[in-house]
Amino acid sequence: MQAESRTADLTAETEVNMKRSFWDNPALDSRIRHRNVTGKEKWLGYLIGPSGALLLNAVLATYLNVFYTDVLHLTTIWGGMFLAIFPICSKILDACTNIIMGQIIERTHTRQGKARPWLLVSAPLLTVTGILAFAVPKMDIHAQAIWVLISYNLFWSFAYTIYNMSHNLMVPLSTRITQQCGELSVFTNIATTMVSGIVVALLFPMLVLPAIGVDQSKWIMVMSFISALALPLTLMEYYFTKERITEEHRDEPKERISMRKQIGAVIHDRFWVVIMLYFLVYNFGAGMKNISLVYFCNYVLGSYNDGRTQMLVSVIGGIPMGIGIFAVWPLAKKFGKRNVTAAGFVLYGIGSFICLLNPKSYTVVLAGQFIKNIGGLPCAYVFQALLADVLDHMEWKCNFRVDGFSASIQTIMNTVCLGLSSGLFNLLLSKSGYRAPELIAGKTVAYTQSAGVQTVITGSFVGLEVFTSVIMIILLLFLNVEKVIDKEQKEIAARHPEAHEVNE
Repeated sequence: MQAESRTADLTAETEVNMKRSFWDNPALDSRIRHRNVTGKEKWLGYLIGPSGALLLNAVLATYLNVFYTDVLHLTTIWGGMFLAIFPICSKILDACTNIIMGQIIERTHTRQGKARPWLLVSAPLLTVTGILAFAVPKMDIHAQAIWVLISYNLFWSFAYTIYNMSHNLMVPLSTRITQQCGELSVFTNIATTMVSGIVVALLFPMLVLPAIGVDQSKWIMVMSFISALALPLTLMEYYFTKERITEEHRDEPKERISMRKQIGAVIHDRFWVVIMLYFLVYNFGAGMKNISLVYFCNYVLGSYNDGRTQMLVSVIGGIPMGIGIFAVWPLAKKFGKRNVTAAGFVLYGIGSFICLLNPKSYTVVLAGQFIKNIGGLPCAYVFQALLADVLDHMEWKCNFRVDGFSASIQTIMNTVCLGLSSGLFNLLLSKSGYRAPELIAGKTVAYTQSAGVQTVITGSFVGLEVFTSVIMIILLLFLNVEKVIDKEQKEIAARHPEAHEVNE
């Protein structure tokens, strides 16, 4: 028995050494070596690099449901219940994988960090699963439903979970210096709102959708190209990011913090609970808006794939997102990240309400979207830095970090809300009598939707966020972590004086 025990210990030690030797390879080292955040890090690691995976995610989040309803005609399965139930069930699975992935990140201790290694792992997975989501074979519709179920979860519950959780931790783990953390937050959100927006809001509705219609072979070709872009760009993100905060603890003994201890720590902290509730409310409202965008432009405001309506709604309404790059962070520094974000949501709700007054008027909708997106600037560009403050506060309070656990809960909020919004919207769409377009003689033929269908679409796109904006303003009133974070960060630095000197 003793011999077997020694053999088992030796085997375990060998496995650990093998894992360490892989990540100790200098070829895998970050190309960022400076103690402070550099321009190369901002542009390549936080703007250009993430744009591949974020673009793929944005396209799937906006158009995958359109592919299911309009190309595959899955609204006919089980009287429309398949598209209502399967996203919700899939997101329950996704929630479980997020919890697992969060704990895996917390237990990852390598020379490359604890989150960065998973960026490298996710790169090829994103490309393969992105292609599989659209390469549905032409077969019995129930067999296609099985393919959809599997491919959907391979992307969302597996590949994108690995990427998204590690990506979301890069800003909080990059540096404790508030100014630099804020700048990285701005750059990574530019990748989300601008780079992906150019394709999703401009090129797709103007050029791509009118050209591909409901022809599945064309959908596969376009999505294979977008999926392929994710591989080299995610590798760029991996090589041009750096976990400076993780490096502070590199030589310390690695204490395994139990799940129970982490849960106990976070549920008793007001700031952590509030920011997670914020993510829950915001993601549900955004999920309903995003999934209904194409339908709103096709059946309420404009005509099917007319090439201009969705572009106008997204681009003209989104102009403030470009202007805000230069204005939002100075405002946040002067008035506080929390205060500016709360004030923004006042405009956010007003803009949504204006759209709701006359959803069939281009003038009213575009004006409302413009005002709404002005209000959304702080949320888009500085809120990640506020999350970093909360995570530093948790480290000060508990003397251990909950980055992976927090990332898993944050992603669970997003995924569950995405599943709920998709399932609810598809159910309402089916029950109100939605008629999918058809490919007839090589041409896409769309039908005029009933008043009931248009009401469902309008309420989902511009109605719900009037209420969610009010809830988020109330939540933000309790998120005053900025009042204490400077003092707490100084005390954290005193616990790691050598690391603090490096990062100053």
